[in-house]
Amino acid sequence: MSDTALDLLRRIFGHHEFRGDQARIVEQIASGGDALVLMPTGGGKSLCYQLPALLRDGCGIVVSPLIALMQDQVEALRQLGVQAAYLNSSLDATEAGSVERQLLAGELDLLYVAPERLLTPRFLSLLDRARIALFAIDEAHCVSQWGHDFRKEYRELTILHERWPDVPRIALTATADEPTRHEIAERLSLEDAERFVSSFDRPNIRYRVVQKDNAVRQLRDFLLAHRDQSGIVYAFSRKRVDSIAEQLRELGFNALPYHAGMDAASRAANQRRFLQEDGVVMVATIAFGMGIDKPDVRFVAHVDLPKSVEGYYQETGRAGRDGEPAEAWLCYGLGDTINLRQLIQQSDAGEERKRLELRKLDALLGYCESTACRRQSLLGWFGEAHPGACGNCDNCLEPPQSWDGTIAARKALSCVYRSGQRFGAAHVIDVLRGVASERVQQLRHDGLSTWAIGNDLDERQWRSVFRQLVANGLLEADAHGALHLTDAAGPVLRGERSLHFRVEQPKQPRRKRDRAASGTDQEFDLAPEALIRFNALRTWRATTAREQNVPAYVIFHDSTLRAIATNAPEDMDELARIPGIGASKLDRYGEDVLQQLFDAA
Repeated sequence: MSDTALDLLRRIFGHHEFRGDQARIVEQIASGGDALVLMPTGGGKSLCYQLPALLRDGCGIVVSPLIALMQDQVEALRQLGVQAAYLNSSLDATEAGSVERQLLAGELDLLYVAPERLLTPRFLSLLDRARIALFAIDEAHCVSQWGHDFRKEYRELTILHERWPDVPRIALTATADEPTRHEIAERLSLEDAERFVSSFDRPNIRYRVVQKDNAVRQLRDFLLAHRDQSGIVYAFSRKRVDSIAEQLRELGFNALPYHAGMDAASRAANQRRFLQEDGVVMVATIAFGMGIDKPDVRFVAHVDLPKSVEGYYQETGRAGRDGEPAEAWLCYGLGDTINLRQLIQQSDAGEERKRLELRKLDALLGYCESTACRRQSLLGWFGEAHPGACGNCDNCLEPPQSWDGTIAARKALSCVYRSGQRFGAAHVIDVLRGVASERVQQLRHDGLSTWAIGNDLDERQWRSVFRQLVANGLLEADAHGALHLTDAAGPVLRGERSLHFRVEQPKQPRRKRDRAASGTDQEFDLAPEALIRFNALRTWRATTAREQNVPAYVIFHDSTLRAIATNAPEDMDELARIPGIGASKLDRYGEDVLQQLFDAA
């Protein structure tokens, strides 16, 4: 890597060295080559095209799918002294015209644009008259029809290579299994591009899966350990999002809803509050979060099962982008599994697509029910080997026990069959346990041969059995929620196959020391004097951010504030050596930061 690139890294971005493959990627693009980059969230993908755009003549054109992502990136770059802008529907005609004139005048280093706008004849003509340094295609997995964020416009981005064959291109994503990587390369004509695949591991994230009992109560207990921290709670439907957000507010949490059913102004206002304020809990459908650059999200919680491993990985990856400890918490139950299977089977998608979606759901269920290291299971889906024993997931910290569930499984399967394969788990469990409910008596199911043969297990244990039978593909639900035996149930019923199930962990109250043990509280690694300085700096940063109407992390990341608080620099030269403080930020904020340190002494 040339000294020029390293000098820019230090002078503009305030970093003293590259991470991982960053140096090789920057060199590849800066020298005119193409690249396909797979790097986890928080791994420094943006720098891989931002720096080459500054090294090359012209303006770097960044294709980005979301307005929020563009705005965050541009605000952060402007803080660094980089001439950056975006073109999207949030600008009026006068503002858009100004940006276009800046592009043609060579006054921009980077321009962010949505794929829909880029593909218009007018914008393509504009690019013909501009000097282009590179094309960066962010969130490149959107090109895959088999992916979870497919956008048809991405398929047409091959025009970039056809129309400007000498302009280097870089496609980037944090979420792509091997088939998706192949499709990205094929659809974007990047078969000959240099590939850079970083580890998908996010060692700072703690993964935890719990069985659903009372989701809101369980969520409340989880959030109590993250009081006053920013986080995202994902729920399955718009109605559920609204309900959970309201219940959390009643419990004293600063919770906001976000989903496509809200009006655009309310969504934008809630998103802005999440980005700019500390301690906001955003309750959302998966419509929220893609492209969010907020680095200090300390947790991502799922109160319902996601649709796939890729979706789960990307959603949990929004936690801990700053590299600090974070937590991914998933609460799921039998109902989630049945609901998702029904949605897939009832969709208008073709049979091939349905089979793929069901395989992805099965893979996620396997992850949830696994007794192995979560990180090993998760990374395995992306073709990355991991030795296990990560020490930062529930299965490693509290190794689960298993039990021989063969007899219980045969009882459950037999009862489903004897009752006509027309009922959901709740009714079948009543029959197994000998609960003479009104419906059981009305249907005379208390006369079945399977009546009361399962009274050795309680309701919670039977729910676990049925959940794991569905997860293992021995039972499936129809459109009405009725359970049916699959072909895989035959060997179990005939005694040709044994089964082992996870032992359900008893409900335990979360102790106060759990928060410290989880490493999610930023205060635990600071000495008392440093903590005083850190809090003073955060207060100053919040005020400064409000004055500029930008998210606080655009001014400085928490990690930079902690480094300042720990090292307590006494002059501008010492402050300049803190990671994350480039020349522009030193000029803008240096004196104020030193004053805060002096006042806190």
